[in-house]
Amino acid sequence: MTREKSFDVMIVGIGGQGTILASNILGSACLLERKPVKGAETHGMAQRGGSVESHIRIGGVFGPLIPPGTADLLIGFDLLVALRYAHYLKPEGIMVVNRQLVVPTSVHMAGTPPPTIEQVAGALAGHRLCLIDAEALAARAGSPLTQNVVMMGAASHFIPLGFESLQSAMERQVPAKTVDVNHRAFELGRAAGKDCESRISTR
Repeated sequence: MTREKSFDVMIVGIGGQGTILASNILGSACLLERKPVKGAETHGMAQRGGSVESHIRIGGVFGPLIPPGTADLLIGFDLLVALRYAHYLKPEGIMVVNRQLVVPTSVHMAGTPPPTIEQVAGALAGHRLCLIDAEALAARAGSPLTQNVVMMGAASHFIPLGFESLQSAMERQVPAKTVDVNHRAFELGRAAGKDCESRISTR
């Protein structure tokens, strides 16, 4: 029997960046469209440069964990973490990454010169990459805490779910008093992702 292939999404970041909320938005959107979804999360120690990863598998009948080299989409809330998990992407996979760079405490303590944004972004340049300044867009939306929603808006172009479903799922997952600011963040992210979509589709 042939098993249906899922669309696999990795969401990775540092603790406190909202990766779990982002994965909940994605899962909720799947439920709204009555699509099967499986997921798993791993929490690292953010204060030591650890990461948080969420595996989301839309459709298909495989287990919840995404094997390395098979992810269709990687959403990275930090450049270094995106680089750390880049091996999960399939060769034709897409990366949507925040230009933010959080240097682990261990690097500062060791006295090692930290990498620059340009260096890490350059290391990712071989991928089908959509680089988003989520910090600036979240500030325009009205709250720096909405960077994760900005990223989901940008990534919405590459996810096999309807825009309306993702937006409705976002409304259900964020606190009621923040719906308006998160709406703005989602729309600004979606506009930024649109620019990437046309460029990536030609590669």
